[in-house]
Amino acid sequence: MRPLEILIPVLHALYLLWPHPRPIAIRLAPAMGLVSTLLHLFLEGYRWQMIPLYLLTPLLAISSLVRIHQSVDWPAAASRWTVVLLLLSTAIPILLPVPSIPTPSGPLSIGTVIYEFNDSSRPELYSGKDEARRFMIQAWYPADIHPGDERAPWMSNAKVYAPAIAAFMDLPSFFLDHLALVNIPAYRNARVSDTNKGFPVIVFSHGWNGFNAQNSGQALELASHGYVVIAIQHTYGAVTTVFPDGTVAPNNPMALPKNEEDPNYEVTARKLVNQWAGDISYTLDQFALLNQDDQSIFYNKLDMDRVGVYGHSTGGGAAIQFCGIDPRCDAVLGMDPFMRPVSEEVIQNGVSQPAFFMFSQGWTDLVDSRNNQLFNRFYTNVPNSKGAISINGTKHFDFSDLPLLSPIAPQLGLKGPLKGSRVITIVDSYLLNFFEMTLNDQPSGLFDGSFNDFDEVKVR
Repeated sequence: MRPLEILIPVLHALYLLWPHPRPIAIRLAPAMGLVSTLLHLFLEGYRWQMIPLYLLTPLLAISSLVRIHQSVDWPAAASRWTVVLLLLSTAIPILLPVPSIPTPSGPLSIGTVIYEFNDSSRPELYSGKDEARRFMIQAWYPADIHPGDERAPWMSNAKVYAPAIAAFMDLPSFFLDHLALVNIPAYRNARVSDTNKGFPVIVFSHGWNGFNAQNSGQALELASHGYVVIAIQHTYGAVTTVFPDGTVAPNNPMALPKNEEDPNYEVTARKLVNQWAGDISYTLDQFALLNQDDQSIFYNKLDMDRVGVYGHSTGGGAAIQFCGIDPRCDAVLGMDPFMRPVSEEVIQNGVSQPAFFMFSQGWTDLVDSRNNQLFNRFYTNVPNSKGAISINGTKHFDFSDLPLLSPIAPQLGLKGPLKGSRVITIVDSYLLNFFEMTLNDQPSGLFDGSFNDFDEVKVR
């Protein structure tokens, strides 16, 4: 909960739990709770989870003020029942807080920018229209922050994305409206920091029904250590996409069959991932041009000879597919990579770049799954593997920001039982160390065996 959201029930509890007779200062606590509520609405912003407290606060304030000069205060029995009501009212915003994206560990400040890309060389496969491929990206990068620079939201157009994410999770459309209140420790369109040799570039590909901001915490961590991280919103494969002209492109469920036993499943899935790999390729083309454009914020700021690619789930498959066919990729990392869309050619030939793979326990335990069988075939053909690990106590979405939505994320199926902060520490450590080692030639205790403090990590 945010500071004023905490103060409101604290003031009410102070009043209700204070033994009789209450001094005048304590009798004024509910009125101060009302003032705090008004400040909260103005400074922090309304959210539906607070509605029970919004209703309870003026009732307590009025009742306490009416009695303020009376010798008889609220009876103890009434106070006890009101305490129960206060606890229930407070539980909702506690269980569904405004998520907080962790502050990254690196020394650099961070900027972020959003672009729309139109690739006229490729047709759109999933819109049902004769049009070029069109998609959005968001980049995070080291920045020089100046007074007046504006903090960035976790997700742009949250009023469109939040209902779409809620629908994907089988929740009411309004359930995640508070995501519009989430800001991240990055600034919109901030000036890119100066660099002598250019910042290495890392491209991120999200999973099926995901979105480009779903791994913002990881992007911020990497950017704070000197990387430009570009996350692609794969139109019609993402949960939804909003373009600057207001066009909304929802997920197209026909792009990936629901039935994994469908005999055409892998043919259809490979068509999708080829489109996503094309998005990665075109994104690198465009950033190479931005690096040469003296009107661009990225002018002479990128080292396009140091390019890493990573992805989650279907995006992990897209990262592998791209790096299997495009030599611009210098390192590849997969998080629960979905292998069924990867071409047979890449399965058989592997990837030549340094490669590392992280799996959740949830996916690892499906020992005989088609995905694990394909990964095992592929992995034997990776000559420059830096390892494949499994993290005990994790599930598929532990590799994203989604567990931050609620402290009951395990009960909602968004994460495994391993504590969220521990998962972030492990995943971010491997992610940063891998790219530091492969793109910056930095030694890594995680990969040379000298660091073994992560007991939850098992070698696959």
